[in-house]
Amino acid sequence: MTVTPQAAAPAPPRPVVPVVPLDTAGAAGAGAWRRWRLPVALVVLILLGGTVIALLQPVQSITGYLDPAGTDATGAHALADILTERGDTVIRATTPAAAGAAARGAGPGGVTLVVTSPWLLTARQLAGLAALPADRVVIGPDPAALTALAPEVGLVGPAPVRALAPGCALPAARLAGHADLGGRQLTALPPLTRHRAAARAGARLCYPTGGFPSLIRYHAAGRAITVLGTGNALTNGSLARLGNAALALNLLAGRHRIVWLVPMPGPPGAGQGTGGGQAGGSAGLLGLIPVPAYLVALQFAVAVVLAALWRARRLGPLIPEPLPTVVRACETVEGHARLYRSRRARGRAAATLRAAMLARAGPALGLPPDAAPGQVTAVFSARSGSGQATIEAMLFGPAPADDAALVALADDLDALEREVRRQ
Repeated sequence: MTVTPQAAAPAPPRPVVPVVPLDTAGAAGAGAWRRWRLPVALVVLILLGGTVIALLQPVQSITGYLDPAGTDATGAHALADILTERGDTVIRATTPAAAGAAARGAGPGGVTLVVTSPWLLTARQLAGLAALPADRVVIGPDPAALTALAPEVGLVGPAPVRALAPGCALPAARLAGHADLGGRQLTALPPLTRHRAAARAGARLCYPTGGFPSLIRYHAAGRAITVLGTGNALTNGSLARLGNAALALNLLAGRHRIVWLVPMPGPPGAGQGTGGGQAGGSAGLLGLIPVPAYLVALQFAVAVVLAALWRARRLGPLIPEPLPTVVRACETVEGHARLYRSRRARGRAAATLRAAMLARAGPALGLPPDAAPGQVTAVFSARSGSGQATIEAMLFGPAPADDAALVALADDLDALEREVRRQ
């Protein structure tokens, strides 16, 4: 009977598993976000905190020398308050145009124009102020300001600010007595016309210093023109000294409307005067940046430093990588030897030689790895012809003093190892 072999049943087809491509870009982006989300959140938090601090800071008004709104030592807020309590109207202006508009709209009773830091004004601005129908009080002028606002007065030179006696018949000065004047030495110029001679007839030259007055008042074209060599007597810091308050109030009396011009430092007419202690000058770029901006920048710098330190301490675990080439053992030994020699690490090299020799010869002599130095010395001395002192100096002695001693120690260790292994 012939048996026909049956064909093997075909194997069932393997199920097809769909291959889903990996989104490497998304994974990389997620990993980057996980690494940087904390520093980014820290920076955003600091910026928001600095912004809130900057918004909560009170806005500090910028005031100048003898500013009626200034409450510092060089401001004139105290004098402006006293004038206001007496019923006078003090109008603060920071530009000649604003001062001119306030002076022209004074109405009956007239107006007194107080000009501080006149060296900050241009010749055109000074000429515009000279045309205003107002009494003038010019403080700490330069030659250009005197030519425009007080042509009967000349400038001699600087003078120290100190307590001076009135030395004149001006009622405001006699009532005040001694006051802090000086700053500039003034002089009454020679008359050029009969009109000017008549104007100078009523001039008062007060508070002399070095033979020249530091305060001059005269009348011209129905206006009282007063020139002060310094405004120190009008400041908050000096108003309560001597007769400074009385002198300031008496000089500004007579007109119930006072336009106080405080030119702000800037490119137009930002010239410099001398003497009198004025604090004029152009503000630098760094001075225009508010203090909260510096605080925000400082916080941001601290955040950057902290983030750098935090990232520097998270270098991650070591990742083993296959070497691209095989390095021979002899080359490795030579490389280590060159490193030891370059660092003059003879002690470390000697300790390495001794430890390697004991690791090779110790098990052959029946010594445990943690054997004491005395036990090791005794066993090696018994298996060799050297004494224990020599063995101890060889195995546990001090570091070699030079390279020759290190080479000799290596030779002695090799000889001792061969000797104990032959026994």
